[in-house]
Parts: sequence; structure tokens; C-alpha cells
Amino acid sequence: MAVMTTIPTATMTAEAVSSDRAAMLKHLPLIAILALQTVCAVYLLRDIVLSLLGVSFEPLAWQYVEYLDIGAAFGLIAGIALGARMLFSSLRQRHRAEEKLRQAKTAFMQLIDQKFGDWGLSPAERDVALFSIKGLSVAEIAALRGTSDGTIKAQAAAVYRKAGVGNRHQLLSLFIEDLFDPQMSPGIRPAAASSVTDAAPTDQSS
Repeated sequence: MAVMTTIPTATMTAEAVSSDRAAMLKHLPLIAILALQTVCAVYLLRDIVLSLLGVSFEPLAWQYVEYLDIGAAFGLIAGIALGARMLFSSLRQRHRAEEKLRQAKTAFMQLIDQKFGDWGLSPAERDVALFSIKGLSVAEIAALRGTSDGTIKAQAAAVYRKAGVGNRHQLLSLFIEDLFDPQMSPGIRPAAASSVTDAAPTDQSS
């Protein structure tokens, strides 16, 4: 029994070490560029700092000065190139995240339309159900629809009865469960439903 417990632990430890090593290797070029830029900055500021401190020093031979100038220029160029690469990578990641969020919102609205149709909700009940899912209170829904609180409560009760739930939290849980288990909702497009695992479909404030 002890052997069976030790093997998974050792495997997890090895995977963690491998993951840390891969992350370190991934950031190694960045670390090298930062180190080079640090050396370049120290070299460029050396004369100014030593002059301000009143420290006398013997100038380097012109050959070494040329080498250091070339290294400093290379470090600055490499820093610019790396910064541009990181900027483009960040923009691509943002675009992918926005696309996944858009697909998740589309999947959520598709699921809402499908469920409302299955339950046979009237147009007024659809509005009340949608506002309830968004988290609006009875008074807020009544103000938006220009009706009384009692009417909204009655329509909400009809929605809960047709959906087979007792309150708005249970109503929302029906959609969340179906989104994270696309097989329960065959009407949702697979491409849209699969995006929910990467983006949370809870922002429906528009």
C-alpha cells in the first residue's frame, strides 16, 4: 500500500521539477537580455557616476572601448527586439482570450434560447428569466419593464415552475451545468461550447 502511495507522489514531484525546468529554459533568453542590458547600462553610466563621486580612474584602451560600445549597442538593439516580440505576443494572447470569451457568450445565449424554447416561455417570461439570470432584483426588473413588482413575481414564479426549479440561483445553475457538460445540450455548437472551459460565460450585463 505504501508503494502505491509513493509512486504517484514521486511522479508528481518529477513532473513539477520538469515543469519548473521548462519554465526556466523558456525565460532564459529574457534573463540573458536583461543581464546584457544591465551591463550596458553600467558601462554607459560608469564615467558619469565616477566623475560625480570624484573617483579617478585610468581610461581603457581604445580597442576595449570599441568592443564595449559594440556590446552596448547590441544590448540595446536586443532589448528593443525582445520588447517588440513580447508586445506582439501579448496582443495575440489578448486576441485569443477575447475570441474565446465571445464564443463563450455566444454559447451561453444559444443555451438560453434553447432552454426558453423547451420550457415554452412567453415573451414576457423570457425577459423576466433573462433579467433574473443577470442578477437584477424584482424591483429593477419591474422598473425596466414598466410594470408592478407583483406582476414580475408572478412571471418569475411561472418561469421557475416551467423550469422545474425553486429560485433564480437554481435557474442559473441549469445553464452553468449544461455549459460545462456540452453533451447535456446537443443544440449548442461544439466549437462554441468547448470555449467555455477557457472563458467564464458570466458577463451578460449588456
